[in-house]
Amino acid sequence: MAGIRGRALHFVFKVADRAKTAHFYRDILGMKVLRHEEFSEGCEASCNGPYANRWSKTMIGYGPEDTHFVVELTYNYGVKSYEKGNDFISMTIRSREVLQRAKEQNWPILPNNILEAPGGYHFKILNEPQPSDSDPVQKVTLACSNLLKSINYWNGLLGLTIFERSDKTVLLGFEERQAKLELLEIDSNIDRGKSFGRIAFSCPYEQQEELDKKVNDHKVKIIHPLTVLETPGKSNVRVLILADPDDHEICFVDDEGFRQLSQVDPEGNKLLDRYIKTDKS
Repeated sequence: MAGIRGRALHFVFKVADRAKTAHFYRDILGMKVLRHEEFSEGCEASCNGPYANRWSKTMIGYGPEDTHFVVELTYNYGVKSYEKGNDFISMTIRSREVLQRAKEQNWPILPNNILEAPGGYHFKILNEPQPSDSDPVQKVTLACSNLLKSINYWNGLLGLTIFERSDKTVLLGFEERQAKLELLEIDSNIDRGKSFGRIAFSCPYEQQEELDKKVNDHKVKIIHPLTVLETPGKSNVRVLILADPDDHEICFVDDEGFRQLSQVDPEGNKLLDRYIKTDKS
């Protein structure tokens, strides 16, 4: 199988307080709502976690999903908190402007320029001018229990390129200008708690079946087999959802369908505010 022509898409966070979360991402990080969707029941592919209830999804980032790595904020109605594990380390963003906004709005800046989002998720802010010609999101850092085993999976099986490597870390991705995945080996088992997220990539539709065959041949953990997910009123997409050796969830969606599905909705910001205001759960 030739190398996958992958594209880094987004990372999923479960959030329990949409109002505080929206304030952090919009007013502190300076991201824009790209689209907002409401669902009456749980996702077939467990996009909202193991919950069968009403939920919502808000895509938010520094630019369109075609060209930027963004965040998916998943909100389950009625869930007031999520137990946090040690699986997610941080998301790194290059933006001096974020630090300026945090100071102006008295948002705590922790050591090493870490900002803590509602829910306890950490964002490492690089004190450099926010780029206007590229994505400010640099990488997502996840914990792993065995670096060599993780490298064999992400590089050897899935085909991500190794960009940097040290005794305890590896930086992986598909393209130089895309956001990267960093794996950091820690001296304990990985506990994903209840707040665990999911990282998403796209690849050409034609390559999904090759990838599906490869992971089945290697008998790795598959959370959701290669399946078409129907989205009423929007483009359908085909997904394959895997789990790495530490159970980090990975979604591969077909690039053609996802580019249609992920178009920016100019009403997204208003929709989010409307549902925050009317939420009585």
